[in-house]
Amino acid sequence: MVQTSNGLREGRRRIPRKYKKWLVGYSFLLPNFLGFCLLVFLPSVFTVIMSFCNWTGAGFQEFVGLKNYTKMIHSSNFRIALKNTLLYAVITVPVILSGALLIASVLNRKIRARGIFRAVCFWPYVTPVVALAAVWNMLFNPNMGLVNSTLAAIGVPLELIPRWTASTTWSLPTVILAQIWKGLGYYMVIFLAGLQSIPGEYYEAARVDGANGRDCFFHITVPLLTPTIFYVLIMLSIDAFQVYEIVAVMTDGGPGRSSTVLAMHIYDSAFVENKFGYASAVSMILFLVVALITLIQFRCEKKWVNY
Repeated sequence: MVQTSNGLREGRRRIPRKYKKWLVGYSFLLPNFLGFCLLVFLPSVFTVIMSFCNWTGAGFQEFVGLKNYTKMIHSSNFRIALKNTLLYAVITVPVILSGALLIASVLNRKIRARGIFRAVCFWPYVTPVVALAAVWNMLFNPNMGLVNSTLAAIGVPLELIPRWTASTTWSLPTVILAQIWKGLGYYMVIFLAGLQSIPGEYYEAARVDGANGRDCFFHITVPLLTPTIFYVLIMLSIDAFQVYEIVAVMTDGGPGRSSTVLAMHIYDSAFVENKFGYASAVSMILFLVVALITLIQFRCEKKWVNY
């Protein structure tokens, strides 16, 4: 306690108000920061270290240098998973992006019951992956599915009817179709938000100058929507390389390895074969691929994105 000039006693010196604001702000950030450190940063560091080691999940780690990376390069399973992941990304990213933009452009107009159509397009995204995969497996069942029954009913020869998820040729395309159907609704909502932020005066001025709907779309809508397109492109690319759930539920990577992707290859290597060091090495390669693609997209951003 400190004696003051007027005879009153005051306690410890108070913390300045500006420091109090800092403490309050950091106290709100602390839980998220601790969660990031414990659940993201430290596991990431551990994964980097483990990629240079041989570890089965029990006992001590054995440092093996670049042996896991060398083994990965010569692994046919890794090459097949990488090829399938690249094929999945090359197809799903542009199809979902262009499809979602097209649907959003149509549903942004003043049409009857557009709210119902928006909800119908968004429903697949909120559908659980297990339920979605079960429905698609029933539809594309090679023996008694609705799709093959319809193809047979319209006269398609039996030898030309695909076996879908039971075929090494059609298993991955079937998963891609399911993912496109599921992902369109979410990105449609994002494009709708971007479209509704474009002032209507631009379209009115263009129509006065004689522009038709096609001219307005390619010369007004698309240029002003490039920041949203860039965001969707980044998110779609990252999601495409990390795909796992829908593949695991629909095909489990089969038949054979025809639909195995990198995330599934990592899971099988770690939790089925107990090769945690090798799985960590594959994880690092997946991270580098995603980081490189994202970096390239950001480097090209200034050439086509209008802010």
